[in-house]
Amino acid sequence: MDKILGLGNALVDVLVTLEDDNVLKEMGLTKGAMTLIDEDKLLKINDFFSKKETHLATGGSAGNAINALASLGAVTGLIGKIGNDRYGDFFREKFQKRGTETFLLTSDTLPSGVASTFISADGERTFATHLGAAAALKAEELTLDMFRGYAYLFVEGYLVQDHDVILHAIELAKEAGLQVCLDMASFNIVAGDLDFFLLLVNKYVDIVFANEEEAKAFTGKEGKEALDVIAGMCSIAVVKMGARGSLVRKGTETIVVDACKVDRVVDTTGAGDYFAAGFLYGLTSGYALERCARIASLVSGEVIQVIGAELPEEKWDVIKGKLELNN
Repeated sequence: MDKILGLGNALVDVLVTLEDDNVLKEMGLTKGAMTLIDEDKLLKINDFFSKKETHLATGGSAGNAINALASLGAVTGLIGKIGNDRYGDFFREKFQKRGTETFLLTSDTLPSGVASTFISADGERTFATHLGAAAALKAEELTLDMFRGYAYLFVEGYLVQDHDVILHAIELAKEAGLQVCLDMASFNIVAGDLDFFLLLVNKYVDIVFANEEEAKAFTGKEGKEALDVIAGMCSIAVVKMGARGSLVRKGTETIVVDACKVDRVVDTTGAGDYFAAGFLYGLTSGYALERCARIASLVSGEVIQVIGAELPEEKWDVIKGKLELNN
């Protein structure tokens, strides 16, 4: 099986479930989006969270995808930067326990990145992210040795706050013979840095994952039209449509896959990351595109039924059992 390396913001998710969305307005947060916040806003949110029941999990888009891939049995690695603190220790230990090769640089001056995650009653999640040490990863800290032996590099779109890091990582990945996969991350991130996303996809990226809002922000078009535009720039384009399934295109081949039916959507945190993980697991296993998309739907359908982007071991056993049945 081919090895997959993730690159992204090393974050710890602190999750809270909301009864209503009033606090989002009070904090100036856009529902369903990821907003970068400063230390003052973080202190306000921490004060709100201190009065609520919270849940702690490893996060970051690339981290979630690598976590899911490792749980499926893939051989994985992860590049990021953490602080020299309890959140950083929590992050590193969680991944090493899963057997992931970690290339986690440490900052002695900045705290580990935290994604304060608000889960609305309808399962929609809103992130207020204080990047801390995660944003201090520098291009010159990346080395060719980190990439050697891997077949795929999974890059999260949230990393575009530093163009130099993404470009250098992709150049090293290409030098080491990796295919590059990009998850577009959030519609507001794409809209805010469209020219750079266009450069990345046109010049470097082999596989693109986007939801409908991200695809529209990137192409100005919707659904299959957006898929066609993206597919014209890369090898494989995937547009995720939530409960309406997903569209996949490679060359002239277009596949439509239904979403897995679920009893109740509890929290959509990590749904897109888990979809990408399922799809890439299928690719590294040598499966056809349709089967890759079906595995992606299965895995993402499970994670939206729990709080946070982590599934208990028994859930992974059920998923792996279903995959074996379909072999």
